[in-house]
Amino acid sequence: MEGPGLVVRGEAAPFSTALRSLVNNPWYSDVRFVVGQERQEVFAHRCLLACRCSFFQRLLGSEPGPRVPSPVVLSTVPAEAFLAVLEFLYTNSVKLHRHSVLEVLTAAVEYGLEELRELCLEFVVKVLDVELVCEALQVAVTFGLGPLQERCIAFIEAHSQEALRTRGFLELSAPALLPLLRSDKLCVDEAELVWAARSWARVGAAVLERPVVEVAAPVVRELRLALLAPAELSALEEQNRREPFIPVEQIVEAWKCHALRRGDEARGAPCRRRRGTLPREHHRFLDLPFK
Repeated sequence: MEGPGLVVRGEAAPFSTALRSLVNNPWYSDVRFVVGQERQEVFAHRCLLACRCSFFQRLLGSEPGPRVPSPVVLSTVPAEAFLAVLEFLYTNSVKLHRHSVLEVLTAAVEYGLEELRELCLEFVVKVLDVELVCEALQVAVTFGLGPLQERCIAFIEAHSQEALRTRGFLELSAPALLPLLRSDKLCVDEAELVWAARSWARVGAAVLERPVVEVAAPVVRELRLALLAPAELSALEEQNRREPFIPVEQIVEAWKCHALRRGDEARGAPCRRRRGTLPREHHRFLDLPFK
């Protein structure tokens, strides 16, 4: 009786190179995509996409034949990211770049490509810097990528002043900003954090065409106004009259903390110091030191 067969394997590199040559190649292509805002035409092969990715199997149809009209329009994914996805599907490897990895990660999550998602996450952690971190945090919050969110928050805590000045910070959603404002470990003084939050709300108000105070409402309660000195609080109150940003009752709570000289008496007014809080004379009366 003949024994079980033996699997033998040829060289992987030539096989991968041959398949890579088919990425965006019209040769034998049977499906075309129009991708991104730039509407770039991309060629692909239905059988390969369908067998590698359930998203494309559903999109292109599970039965052979011209069931899906060509081209298929995918306007939300940038062309560079889509080509990276195709490269991974064809070769099981991909060349990632810092400037586009978050877009590839987004596509991997949306297309259900777990292995590509993990490769992107590993790459993001390696290249994380001040300019990238807030954009990465937004992606992490949007898609529920907990470990990446924790990494980003820890990075921002260590580089708070630089991160707060980036465009990515100004473009954060309220759910992404909230965990930052709740952190005790931010290396930034409260006065600078109030300024950064106001700048964030102004940008959001311009984009959404809504009042600053309305945009700020979901996050502004996390600002620890009682940490400000009386002169700073007075200046903030005056500015708030000209441009409403913080609820009046929140400023009143901060004044109560000053008047009573006890942090625990001003109900609802957070008095706990952050890692970057600059010392002020009245801080010795607060009962909640930095932890």
